Amino acid sequence: MKKMVIIIAAICIFFAPVAFADDEDAGGFAFQAGISLGTDVLVVDDLGTTETWNSLGFQPDLSLGKFGIGFDLTVHFKLMPDTNTTVEIFPGDWVPDYEGSGKNLLDLYLPKVMYLRYGFRGDPLYAKLGSIEDLTLGNGFIVGEYANTRFLPGQRIFGLDVGLDGALFGFPYVGVELLTGNLARFDVFGGRLFVRPLISTGLPILENLQVGATLAMDRGVAGLASDQSFDPLAVYGGDIFLPILTGKAFPLAAFTEVAFEPNDSAGLMIGAGGRLVSVITYGAQLRFLGAGFTPVYFDANYDLFRVDKAALMEAPVSGDGFVGWLASAGASLFDDMLYFNVSVDGPFKEIPAIDTDNSAEYPHLRGVIGMADGMLGGFFVSGSYDKYFIGKDGGFFEDLVDPNDAVITAAFNYKTGAAVFTLLYNLNYNATTGSYDVTSSLQSSIKF
Repeated sequence: MKKMVIIIAAICIFFAPVAFADDEDAGGFAFQAGISLGTDVLVVDDLGTTETWNSLGFQPDLSLGKFGIGFDLTVHFKLMPDTNTTVEIFPGDWVPDYEGSGKNLLDLYLPKVMYLRYGFRGDPLYAKLGSIEDLTLGNGFIVGEYANTRFLPGQRIFGLDVGLDGALFGFPYVGVELLTGNLARFDVFGGRLFVRPLISTGLPILENLQVGATLAMDRGVAGLASDQSFDPLAVYGGDIFLPILTGKAFPLAAFTEVAFEPNDSAGLMIGAGGRLVSVITYGAQLRFLGAGFTPVYFDANYDLFRVDKAALMEAPVSGDGFVGWLASAGASLFDDMLYFNVSVDGPFKEIPAIDTDNSAEYPHLRGVIGMADGMLGGFFVSGSYDKYFIGKDGGFFEDLVDPNDAVITAAFNYKTGAAVFTLLYNLNYNATTGSYDVTSSLQSSIKF
């Protein structure tokens, strides 16, 4: 309890000066709330057993200028589970370590705060506590599109994402970005310090040069995907980012990043990316990977596979280094209200004759799609598809649609008036059990 009080007090102290600061761009006070009723598939014990429970939630949300906070106060229940019980409340929402879940007091109660934010990503000062969707440090060669939302709807995780640019204080030469995936356990955390050494020179293009250093760590404590712990590990490196063309229509940037992993392997990436006529997004990378190196170690699905990746770092390194590649393409329309992107990466060599556990030696595909509210009537959707080890079990296209070694997320929403109907769906292949972990949620909510 003392630990939770200390963390909450620290959060309040951090945000107190900024929440009520005099900001010329700040808006007024706003409040809204929602009530939801639905059905969730929950994991109810340490064996991975799932059960279907009804849910009733209350989600108040308030904002004051750039400051905002939202709560998720949800109760899961069953009506008439037996002849002697009228209503059964799911204890796992409120009781620590229920049925060996391993959840402590902070795991349960911190996520009742859905989010706490100041500003928006890209502002000189930005901070968000709660769900993290797609956090990237530097050029993404170490931490790329990291998310702590892979256990929804069964478990919300309370993380931290902070960005501070020295331009806020009239000193644009330096900035810092910080993250932790889970404040309750402080398992995954990291940061990036960057400088703009030529910002005051006025030199075209070069004045925007950015040089950074990234460090990301995992303390190895047991998590929601597994009760196994492992030795702490760290990945670190340096990066350079140079915007060549600026502006909304044809932005273009060149970048490079080097990374070092705990198994004494290293990797180097050189790439470029941008947009065409504000619509077409594209990117390409050339990668030089040492034996046993895993590019984008902390990726979008890291929380699901952190134990497997740690085991790979602890295993003896064998084989030779190789050259790899990445290509991405997509589109973003109507001020990013409709977007999709597909990226594929892999090695410039044949698929290993003997199966390996290093996903970098096989092609990997990631696709994302989203459509915002207001684009097509009351419908708005988002989803992603990650497929690892393509070609390991069959041909490229055969493996591409096989859900083995895949992670699938989807959210379908329909809004009519004040009512919103939502279907959430998460599926990932569990190599330990040889089966699929599936969680889903069907919710109807009303905002007022």
